[in-house]
Amino acid sequence: MRQKIFFPLFICCLVWVGFPVFAVEAGNEVNASLFAKALYESKEGNFVDALESWDRFLVAAPTDAAALSNRGNVRLALGDSEGAILDQTSAIKILPSETDPYLNRGIAEETLGQWDEAINDYQWVLTREPENASALYNLGNVVGSVRGDWLQAKELFNKASIANPGDVMARSSNALASYQLNDFAQAEKELRKLIRKYPMFADARAALTALLWREGSLGEAESHWTAAIGLDSRYREEKWLVNVRRWPSDPIHDLMAFLDLEPV
Repeated sequence: MRQKIFFPLFICCLVWVGFPVFAVEAGNEVNASLFAKALYESKEGNFVDALESWDRFLVAAPTDAAALSNRGNVRLALGDSEGAILDQTSAIKILPSETDPYLNRGIAEETLGQWDEAINDYQWVLTREPENASALYNLGNVVGSVRGDWLQAKELFNKASIANPGDVMARSSNALASYQLNDFAQAEKELRKLIRKYPMFADARAALTALLWREGSLGEAESHWTAAIGLDSRYREEKWLVNVRRWPSDPIHDLMAFLDLEPV
């Protein structure tokens, strides 16, 4: 049986820049095929090979902001948050008006717990692109899970889902914020809509499991949990829900109670 491989959630939020910013560097033509190779490896999750390819490309074009930002993403995926921030900052110095490196730097800052810096980067993006779905979603995660302001987080998640209707994680987070704010009817309505349209979406099924347990609907809760855990086993891990997925505290408490067969 083939083992499932899970990448950190932040990888889904990174912005890959799909073209070299500069076609010529120091009189030499940039190797476009090497850029394409590095980008392909990055998107496919072949991060060790991608890092080597970006390093080679940047020897020829050391001031290419797109390559620097993409290499920063790869460094982050490999666990080098400090190196990622250095690359994103270098890209920003070269092209200070581009939003993507700010967004990517904010994600790296989050992994180090540099919350104020991440908020500043996301807000900078939103002052220029008010409907940037990634910045809205990421900012919502920080103000909710770190600052505990789930009302503002819900507003940001809602804006993100409007800006990008296909962003199922933003919609699920919006429902979870409603859950935390005790608007259980709205949370359940949105979670059921998500499951109906995306039956393989583990986050919504796990969240609905917790909510149904709270409501006393054990049978249906077990049904959704069987589906959720089959799709993604990480939802049984409280630390992962807190530190990586960043669910609000009440849904986490209820899901753990369900797993322990304790009354809510």
